[in-house]
Amino acid sequence: MQVNEAVRARRAIKWYDAEHQMPEQIFNTLMEHAILAPTAFNIQNWRFVRVTDPKQRKAIRAAAWDQAQVTDASELLVLCFDNKSWEHEPQRYWTNAPQEVQDFLVPAIDVYYRDKPQVERDEGMRSCGLVGMTIMLMAQELGYQSCPMDGFDFDAVASIINLPADHTIAFMIAIGKGTKEAWPKPGQLSLDEVLVSNRFD
Repeated sequence: MQVNEAVRARRAIKWYDAEHQMPEQIFNTLMEHAILAPTAFNIQNWRFVRVTDPKQRKAIRAAAWDQAQVTDASELLVLCFDNKSWEHEPQRYWTNAPQEVQDFLVPAIDVYYRDKPQVERDEGMRSCGLVGMTIMLMAQELGYQSCPMDGFDFDAVASIINLPADHTIAFMIAIGKGTKEAWPKPGQLSLDEVLVSNRFD
């Protein structure tokens, strides 16, 4: 499948074959490609909670207004980010770079993030958005459908997955074998309406 085909075919699917299990090799392929998604300063701040415990899935479904894809999809990923990943041995993010690049960038990481909680959060949301789209497009390539989700009680899900205090949930993605087609696209804005040349009027 070409990238343009995956982009056009990807839809938020709500209905899944609850009996289908994604082969572990396929899941590993999916995630090995996911972690190639970009992050600022290469801090790789995303964290993926793969929820396989049926009891946890059931509890998350209850916290997600009983949306069936939470339990029926083959995989459920809670996309989180570590707000403090920038200060966890930051030199390891640039270990393969030339020394002069390391000498410039590693200290810059601290300057950029320290004492800036909003920057930490904004960066985490951006990173999870990028990796989430990577996951969904790669799932499409591998013959799976997906559904990004933010319709759930974030605090309840954080409790269920025992989220560390310095981590934040961005959203969830259900991935599996869809059993129904998505609804027709409800209404696409024209490119003219969303593309701005140089500056807003």
